[in-house]
Amino acid sequence: MNSVIISIIDSMIIRETDNHWKLITKQSINMNVKQKMGMAFGVLAMALSPSALMAQNDWKLVWSDEFNTDGLLDSKVWNYEEGFKRNHEAQWYQKANAYCKDGNLVIVARKEKKARRNPGFRKNSSRWPENIEKIHYTSASVNTAEKKEFLYGRVEVRAKIPTAGGSWPAIWLLGRRMDWPSNGEIDMMEYYRRQGVPHILANACWGTDKPWTAKWNSKAIPFTHFTDRDAQWADKFHVWRMDWDEQSIRLYLDDELLNEISQAEAVNGKLGNGEQPFKKPQYLLLNLALGGDNGGEIDDSALPMKYFIDYVRVYQKK
Repeated sequence: MNSVIISIIDSMIIRETDNHWKLITKQSINMNVKQKMGMAFGVLAMALSPSALMAQNDWKLVWSDEFNTDGLLDSKVWNYEEGFKRNHEAQWYQKANAYCKDGNLVIVARKEKKARRNPGFRKNSSRWPENIEKIHYTSASVNTAEKKEFLYGRVEVRAKIPTAGGSWPAIWLLGRRMDWPSNGEIDMMEYYRRQGVPHILANACWGTDKPWTAKWNSKAIPFTHFTDRDAQWADKFHVWRMDWDEQSIRLYLDDELLNEISQAEAVNGKLGNGEQPFKKPQYLLLNLALGGDNGGEIDDSALPMKYFIDYVRVYQKK
């Protein structure tokens, strides 16, 4: 089937050349998109794959960000982190390193031409990050905490990730109602090196009886699993998806199931009051870290690195 004509009341779907669907709200369509597609509002011609038809029939889109307005992110939805935040990572997070351009959210990790002083530096401190005197690397981390939170449904993120040495991009979710890890963490995507070997990971963790100690259900897939099938894999966009309900969390990459976590398994220890954190709302985070506990040695020659996010979409069952 080459194309069908559909009309959608509040949104339009555009087919791009690499067989994915680009949803654009009427409010966010810009001149570049209109010129590119040469279409009037309200009616579109497109070809639907069986999976797209199934998604259309079973799921209702409840929120999306298509990143079609150039400039900063929508402050009604997104927060920017600032500073050294976690995992002994090398980068200082800052607002300037995340922006929307040409229909993508772009997160840039770079080495600064001139290192600047860490405002949180404390001489003679042994605590991270107080013991870091200079900021040599910067990147960005954005989240929807207290603005957009989700309980169950389908989350899709289409992205192109950097894979050079030291890169640690992620798509993940956290709860807000307890300290980590009893708040629950879902990693729809992480990429980093394990013992020097690149992997893509799909994980979830929850609390135990010990502070700051998590119980993990983790799947690490060697990057060659993907590049052996497509040598240009890293140069392309891919779709990470989570299907989340009362029974399980299922994590996919390009429709391939990477990991499934049972809700019955994900029960906090004493510090989390024996609760099930994934039966409570979570918010979304998108970030690009460098180095740290998992990122490995940073390849300065590959900087700046760019992490492109085409869209974030959240669906719920009809």
